[in-house]
Amino acid sequence: MTGTNIRRLREFVIGMTGLVQRHGSDELAMLRMGGQLLGRLIAHDDWLPPAFAEPHHAHQQEYLLHCDPLGRCSVLSFVLAPGQKSPVHDHTVWCLIGILRGTARFDEYRHEGAGVPMKLTGEHLGRAGDIEAVSPIVGDIHVMANASRDQAAVSIHVFGGNIGGLMRRTYALATGEPHAFVSGYANRLLPNLWDRSLEAHG
Repeated sequence: MTGTNIRRLREFVIGMTGLVQRHGSDELAMLRMGGQLLGRLIAHDDWLPPAFAEPHHAHQQEYLLHCDPLGRCSVLSFVLAPGQKSPVHDHTVWCLIGILRGTARFDEYRHEGAGVPMKLTGEHLGRAGDIEAVSPIVGDIHVMANASRDQAAVSIHVFGGNIGGLMRRTYALATGEPHAFVSGYANRLLPNLWDRSLEAHG
């Protein structure tokens, strides 16, 4: 967990950039082939800088790792402290979630209209190495919770857009009432993917 092997993230970003160039308009292809790339990234836990895995005692943390210059995809680390969970929310674009550390619980919902309680359609656990896919095609509304009482849950999320700038919605469980939000990012600095000097001297 030293975060020294940043080349893994660089190679992932390069791979995803090529993928959105070729298949960015094909949501199912992005989920399938992007999931393969993400699986290779999270198979190792030696590349994420510690600053992008820090939990916050009061709320989830979303750290931007990379955003495509044309806004076609973004990559972030999503950190939940023990006991934390997201609100019920949608994504509006395709999204891949790779569990890097800890265990996450996913509760999936369907929105059946304002004034109607949210419909629970599925629930399962995700453990380190697992990949979760959500999108307007395969199902887009869920809650993500840390299933551990003593360990932060760290996952890597890849979205089909700059998710920190997209208008999305949370939903009230009891009434289905939607509320618009833009998530933004917790960090002001990005990891340096492009300096290869240390690798050249290694």
